[in-house]
Amino acid sequence: MEPHRCGWCLGDKLYEAYHDEEWGVPVRDDATLFEFLVLETFQAGLSWLTILKKRENFRKAFDGFDYKKISTYKQNKIDALLQDAGIIRNKLKIKATVTNAQAFLQLQKEFGSFSAYIWGFVNDKPIKNSFVDYRDAPAKTSLSDTLSKDLKKRGFKFVGSTVVYAHMQATGMVNDHEVNCFRYEEV
Repeated sequence: MEPHRCGWCLGDKLYEAYHDEEWGVPVRDDATLFEFLVLETFQAGLSWLTILKKRENFRKAFDGFDYKKISTYKQNKIDALLQDAGIIRNKLKIKATVTNAQAFLQLQKEFGSFSAYIWGFVNDKPIKNSFVDYRDAPAKTSLSDTLSKDLKKRGFKFVGSTVVYAHMQATGMVNDHEVNCFRYEEV
């Protein structure tokens, strides 16, 4: 018998595997936090499943999401990315990824790690919500508004409140699994 999962992931094996293994699991590793930031940036206006299907292409195109390397990308690399059919070829999002890598490095210098910075917004403890139906979860909150504004102030791009809240959900800062989902208590 299949375990009960959040309704948003049902019907696609890739989506279900992402839900079962990654979504909502607290992430404190800077490299993984940056990967999710890149993916959430490109997801803006698209479905998450579209991004998941292209995730390996993104990983290859963006040098394994190596933010140090990405922070040094020049126009020739940006032009090459714009020709890469395996990713979302959005010039503003590609440029934002380079800008965000640079801002990410600045935050690391200031806070010791990006993880210390971002987890500080939740006092280093995941927020555990209690939604029966995933559709009751908000697209953004006052906390994601605050974090979004702070990231923008620090030079980040494509980090609106909705993108930030999705990042918080994906990286386990917020547990928005449905209360009857088998992952709710596990994460």
